[in-house]
Amino acid sequence: MQIEVHGLTRRFGDVLALDEVSFMVPAGRRVALVGPNGSGKSTLNRVLMGLVACSGSVRLDGHSPFRERVAVAHRMAYVPQIAPQLAAPVRDLLRAVAGVRELRRGGFEAVASHLDLDLAALGPRPFRSLSGGMRQKLLITLAFASDASLLVLDEPTGSLDAQARERFFELFEAIDGGSTLLLCSHRLEEVRPLVDDVLYLSEGRLAWQGAAAAFLEACGVASFEVWADGDAAAAWLRARGFRRSAAGPWLRSVAAAEKMKLHAELTRELGSSLRNLNVRDLENLDLGAMPDGRPRG
Repeated sequence: MQIEVHGLTRRFGDVLALDEVSFMVPAGRRVALVGPNGSGKSTLNRVLMGLVACSGSVRLDGHSPFRERVAVAHRMAYVPQIAPQLAAPVRDLLRAVAGVRELRRGGFEAVASHLDLDLAALGPRPFRSLSGGMRQKLLITLAFASDASLLVLDEPTGSLDAQARERFFELFEAIDGGSTLLLCSHRLEEVRPLVDDVLYLSEGRLAWQGAAAAFLEACGVASFEVWADGDAAAAWLRARGFRRSAAGPWLRSVAAAEKMKLHAELTRELGSSLRNLNVRDLENLDLGAMPDGRPRG
């Protein structure tokens, strides 16, 4: 499903949640929607699903999710960040979704089994009585078994343990290539292997759109810890932007692209005075805090 958005604006009282947001996502692309808390990600998701009105235009394969909601909704699936507090038993929820979606129960069973979810055992239990992880697994099961053309996934792994997240990644990668996937996440370790493109929201504005590889390069930061002896080494490190920590090592963070250059310079210039060197790769979603303040690539 192709997504076309132009001039999306939405206010909640004095809060400008979306500010003239425009972009296009071709059908079949896997896109990460990222940004700080309060940047407008969840509002944008709800607009795309026709749940929140806005000014501007939204087209999903040329159709409006507001005026043609029934036709569009049938081709969409959604995993919310916070599970609804439904009193209905799990078996009734499965029966209702299967009826609306015209699905066989066997489709649910295959996805649930991959997530180690026993639908038969959970059947009599009210949905809201399940643990957070079980509720999230069930919502993922309902979405991934739907054969939707557009999947909107809002922090889908937030309540999952490490093993369940790995199972989710496997299901995500196995989805038919014709489906468009919109993954809303603040976990860059999720974004890295799963998506083609990134939409970055900041204060309701689309601050950046492009290839995931370029975005992740911009978010890459290398953190240096240096142990060196002597006044000459201390002066050299201070002159190159290192600061002395209370624990002893000298500290500095640089863009990932500068890591190898600085590493070589340290070993060359400090020589025998260099006692130890530790370099860690970090990632940061705040593009304004990047060394140059913008993505590269």
